[in-house]
Amino acid sequence: MDRPSPLLTVDGTPVVWLGANFWSRTGGPLMWSRYDSGVVRQELRVLADHGLNMTRSFFYWPDFHPTPDTLDEQCVANFADFLDAHSETGMTTVPTFLVGHMSGENWDPVWRDGRDLYRDVWFVGRQAWYVRELTARFAAHPAVAGWLLTNEVPIYGGEAPRPIVDAWASLLVDAVRAGGGTQPVAVGDGAWGIETTGHDNGFSVQDLAGFTDFVGPHVYRMETDQLRQHLKAAYIAELCGDAGLPVVMEEFGLTSDFVSDAGAASYYRQLLYTTLLAGATGWIAWNNTDYDDLADQRPYSHHPFEMHFGITDRTGAPKPPLRELARFAADLAAIDLPNLTRAAVDAALVVPSHLAADYPFTNEDERAHIVATGEQAYLAAHEAHIPVAVVREREDGGIPSGYGLYLLPSVKQLCATSWLQLEELAGQGATVYASYAHGSSGVQRGPWWANTEPLFGVRMESSYGLVEPVTDDVVTLRFTEDFGSIASGTVLSFRAAGNENGRSFLPVRATSGRVVAVDAHGRPAIVVKDHGRGRAVLCAYPVEFFASELARVNPEETWRLYDALAEVADVERDVRLDDPRVFVDTLVHDDGRRFVVFVSEHASPVTVSPRVAGELRTLDGDAAAELRLDPWGVAVHELVLE
Repeated sequence: MDRPSPLLTVDGTPVVWLGANFWSRTGGPLMWSRYDSGVVRQELRVLADHGLNMTRSFFYWPDFHPTPDTLDEQCVANFADFLDAHSETGMTTVPTFLVGHMSGENWDPVWRDGRDLYRDVWFVGRQAWYVRELTARFAAHPAVAGWLLTNEVPIYGGEAPRPIVDAWASLLVDAVRAGGGTQPVAVGDGAWGIETTGHDNGFSVQDLAGFTDFVGPHVYRMETDQLRQHLKAAYIAELCGDAGLPVVMEEFGLTSDFVSDAGAASYYRQLLYTTLLAGATGWIAWNNTDYDDLADQRPYSHHPFEMHFGITDRTGAPKPPLRELARFAADLAAIDLPNLTRAAVDAALVVPSHLAADYPFTNEDERAHIVATGEQAYLAAHEAHIPVAVVREREDGGIPSGYGLYLLPSVKQLCATSWLQLEELAGQGATVYASYAHGSSGVQRGPWWANTEPLFGVRMESSYGLVEPVTDDVVTLRFTEDFGSIASGTVLSFRAAGNENGRSFLPVRATSGRVVAVDAHGRPAIVVKDHGRGRAVLCAYPVEFFASELARVNPEETWRLYDALAEVADVERDVRLDDPRVFVDTLVHDDGRRFVVFVSEHASPVTVSPRVAGELRTLDGDAAAELRLDPWGVAVHELVLE
């Protein structure tokens, strides 16, 4: 099945944004009242010389909108010069209107007087006037590539019910159009809503997609596991991609106060290439420069680490992240990204609709469980070298058909009709895998499953109101027969984790299913039931949930189970590897060329020998039967099929 990765278009032309969020080092958010045309041009030239083609810029609201009915004409003139500087360097920019939050502080126009950002009719009217007037001033300038309404507005304006947020945002989008802005527009909220976090802040990716042109995740989440940290942005991009709009990594980055130069470079490298493989088609780093000379200025005075998110230093010299962006720019040009799509896949990772539908009496812990276990399964699939589509169950039931392998990791909740559909999918030839989990919540403890015995061929032997605790620190699954790539007698081990609700398993007795693996106590652990040409596979232990609760756990052995499932399901894979710490996926050009991206999760150099149906070649055309990857390294090769 296809995995879409739509591109932005500007005036009908597909574009790839690769750039940086921009505040000049002369003033940070106060740059417009301290504007230095010469310094701005120097800053833009450094970015352009390293392959960047755009910036995201900011109308600092207190300066640009000094009274309800006026714009600051000097700021407007400075911004016009800023646009001219972009044209001179061959770059474009995406202006952001309502900039009241920035880098650890909120600033209001002096006349706001505590008014509600979304609900106060007069105040929303002033916002719309401001957006329309600025758009009218600059919409015709060739350097304007798009528009953003706000910057991380849930931090500034707070949360609100979805209908209120939708009405407010749609009015401001209408103001852009009324001002003559034909370029792509989005909200700038960070994509932190229910679809990606499990928390409903009012900013629904799906709702906002109805009247915006792209989705812009802001990714700064921190982790307890290195591999999850490296894949986190990619998984968020996958979750955002379901909206059907281009995904632009609108903000990402790190402060060099938190990490070494090598660590900064590897984080950028990992994020850029893994989000490319996850369907992102735009990247805007945070941010262009360091602000050591603004140490006495808020927000840097009280958040000093905010001074050092730059991809250049205080003098404009490149830092390691900018060199990584330059390499990425060269690779994007070599493979011709505007004419690429992700390779079609035969495996689907299913996201229950309980994450985004916000059904009655579904609590936030349950939604967070879906995010965490899905992310861990996404990682395990990468370790098993199984390219997957991340697909969402439709509201009130229904799973996309057409895949050969369905992964339902540590699943507590699906709609009743979806459980019935899974039996149909198995009967049509699919391999359906589900692992039991209750999750951390104490609500209605037990599996919320329907159709369990017809689907998996087991009867549950659990007690009402109780979960069966896992008392072993390490859960072992011993295979009693061959299962895909796992030979009979093989033992897989998993560290148990979770609270009194989640650290549990599903006691079952096989009826029409056959037991292929048992735990250390001889109890059924993996049961398979055949359905016509396909099968359903039950894992009685929440192995993905266990791993998601643990620090520094990856790679753990779920990838071996997934690899076996892919063998059983006969999933097509362009590349086979024996090393779970090297990820791989394929991009396909319109002319038929296939480009394979290898991403190493080794902290030291590693050499691998990929198995392919054809020949791997470097982008220079040299044969590459063996591949050496630097620490946390990336390589892009062409795959010439036999």
